[in-house]
Amino acid sequence: MIFQKKTRTNTMALDATFWVAVSFVIFFGGLVYLKVPQKINEMLDKLILDIKNEIDESEKLRSEAKTLLDSAQKKLNTAQSASKEILDQAKKDSDRLIIELNDKFHKSSEIKKNSTQIKITQMKNLAIKEIKNASVKIAVDSVKKIIATSVDKSKLDNLFEKNLDETKAELKKINL
Repeated sequence: MIFQKKTRTNTMALDATFWVAVSFVIFFGGLVYLKVPQKINEMLDKLILDIKNEIDESEKLRSEAKTLLDSAQKKLNTAQSASKEILDQAKKDSDRLIIELNDKFHKSSEIKKNSTQIKITQMKNLAIKEIKNASVKIAVDSVKKIIATSVDKSKLDNLFEKNLDETKAELKKINL
């Protein structure tokens, strides 16, 4: 009996291994018969093609994005240079305007100063003339009173006419 048990286990082990091997061969044979490796290969090829297409599309999008970025950068640079030119021109214009306004102010001040000096000189000359006229009038009146009180009337008229003519002549010299 002991002997029988040992052979039975060996046969069983051999039988199980054999059946596993047979089922393994049948399984792979079934896979080949059903063309599963070709279908897996086709699916993998399709996946590879899809991934390749997506990579190509992303490359295309990346190049378009780079082109757009370069274009936007050029526009930004152009806008920055234009704004700098505008600011520089505005600064030049404001400096020029400040200089012009400053010059106009100084010219206006100079004109007002000259006008004021001319008016002062005219007023001074007018005041001097009025003072001279008043002095002459007072002197003539004084001479008339002195002569009227000290000399007779006929001599006085001759003297008065003579002095009056001399005074007029002197006034004409002063006024000229």
